[in-house]
Amino acid sequence: MRTVSMAFCLTSLFAAAPAFAAQDNPAKARPNVLFIAIDDLNDWLGVLGGHPQAKTPNLDRLAKMAVNFTRAYCAAPACNPSRAALLTGVRPSTSGVYHNDQPWRPALPDADRLMKYLMQHGYQTMGCGKIFHGGFEDKASWNDYFKGSYKFTAKDLTANGIGGNMQWGPVNGDDDAMADTQLTDWALGKLKQKHEQPFFLAVGYAKPHLAWHAPKKYFDMHPLDKIKLPVVKEDDLNDVPPAGIRMAKPDGDHQKIVDKKAWPEAVQAYLACGTYVDGQVGRLLDALLASPYADNTIIILWGDHGWHLGEKQHWRKFALWEEACRVPFMIVAPGTRPATCERTVNLMDIYPTLVDLCHLPAKKGLEGNSLAPLLRDPGSTWKHASVTTHGRNNHAVRSEQYRYIRYGDGSEELYDHAKDPQEWSNLAKNREYAPVIAELSQHLPRVNAADAVKQKEPMKKKKDKGE
Repeated sequence: MRTVSMAFCLTSLFAAAPAFAAQDNPAKARPNVLFIAIDDLNDWLGVLGGHPQAKTPNLDRLAKMAVNFTRAYCAAPACNPSRAALLTGVRPSTSGVYHNDQPWRPALPDADRLMKYLMQHGYQTMGCGKIFHGGFEDKASWNDYFKGSYKFTAKDLTANGIGGNMQWGPVNGDDDAMADTQLTDWALGKLKQKHEQPFFLAVGYAKPHLAWHAPKKYFDMHPLDKIKLPVVKEDDLNDVPPAGIRMAKPDGDHQKIVDKKAWPEAVQAYLACGTYVDGQVGRLLDALLASPYADNTIIILWGDHGWHLGEKQHWRKFALWEEACRVPFMIVAPGTRPATCERTVNLMDIYPTLVDLCHLPAKKGLEGNSLAPLLRDPGSTWKHASVTTHGRNNHAVRSEQYRYIRYGDGSEELYDHAKDPQEWSNLAKNREYAPVIAELSQHLPRVNAADAVKQKEPMKKKKDKGE
C-alpha cells in the first residue's frame, strides 16, 4: 500500500508542476536524474506485449507512472555503437562507430558525453555497471563509479546452451550472487545519502545479456513444458535480400539451437533473466519513492537494443528488423502525466531531452530531437522517423506504420506494420509502395567524412566476445 500511495504521490506532484518551466534560479531547481539502462532487453515486457509469458511487474508498474514510448528504437543494434550514440549525441553514420570493437574516443574526441556535460553544469554524476560498453567505460564522466561483479563460479551453474557465450541455466544461489543485485545495493546506498548538488545516478544492469544465468526461482516462474516459442515462418527469409540473410546467419546460432532442440530452453532462460532484472528495477524504484528525492527526480529507463530469439531465423541483435531495434523506453518527469506515446522515437533523443528537462544551456551538435513536446502532449504531431544503423551504409528507417531497410549494396526491405507486424512480407519490390520508399528515404543519413575514421585500439575479444 505504501508503494502504491507513494507512486501516486510522485505522479501527482510531477503533474502539478509547471511543464519544464525555467526557474528564477535554475541551478537550485534542477531535478535529479535516475538513469536506468538494461542490456539486451527487447520488447518482452508485459506492458509492450512482446511475449505472452513475460513477467515484468515492476517495469509494467513504472510504465504506468511514466510516458511510455511504445515505438522506441536504438541508434544501432549492438551495445557499443548504441551506447556511444546515446551518450555523445552523435549518430553511428557520423562518427563511424558501428561495432562493438570500435572505441568511440578516436572518432569522437571533442564530444561532450552526457554525464560530463551534466557534471560541467553542477551535477554530481554517479554510475554503476554497464553504461558505456565494456572496456570503453569513461571514468572521467563520473564523480563516483562502481563496476560490480558476480559471486558465483562455474561450479555453481547449470550450463546448457550451444557453446561460446550462448549459454544458460540456473545459478545455485540467491539474488545476492548476481552482479546486478550489487549494483542495486550500491545505488540504494546513494539514495540514502544527503546530496547538496543535483545528482545523476546511472544504473547499468547487465541482464538479460548472455550468458543467461539467474537464480533457479526465476526459471521456475517460467516452466519449461509451458514455454511458448516465437511465431515464425520457415520461409521467412525467402524475400530477404542476401545482405539481410548475411546478418541473419540462419545456418549459425539458429541451426545449432534447432538441431539441439534447445529453443524452449533458450526462451525460458531469457524470460527468467528478464524477470530477475525486473525485480532489481522494482527495488530501485521502491527506494527512490521512499527517499527525500521522490518529488524531484526524473526517471529514464531504456534498453540499449532489442534481441532476436529465432525470429527471421536469427539470434542475438546485429540486424535491422523490429526485434533487434525496438527497445523499452520510459520517462517520468516534472510536468508530465502517465501516458502511452505511440510516436516513433530514438534513444538518440535522450541527450537533448535531458538538456531541456535539466534546464541546461543548449548543446550544439546533438543529432537527436528533444522529446519535451511529446512529454507535454504524447499525441502531438511528430515528424521525425527513427533511424537505426548496423555497419556502414546499412540503415533502417522506422515510421509509425513502416520499416524501410536499405543495405549498403542498395538492396531493400519494406514492411507495413499496420498489416504485417511480424515483418513477414517484404514489399520493397511492389511498385505500389514506391512513394512510401521515396518518403522514408528522405530520413536516411547523409554520408559524412568522419564515417571513414580509422578506428584504433579494438577491444580484446576475450572481454565480451563481440557481445
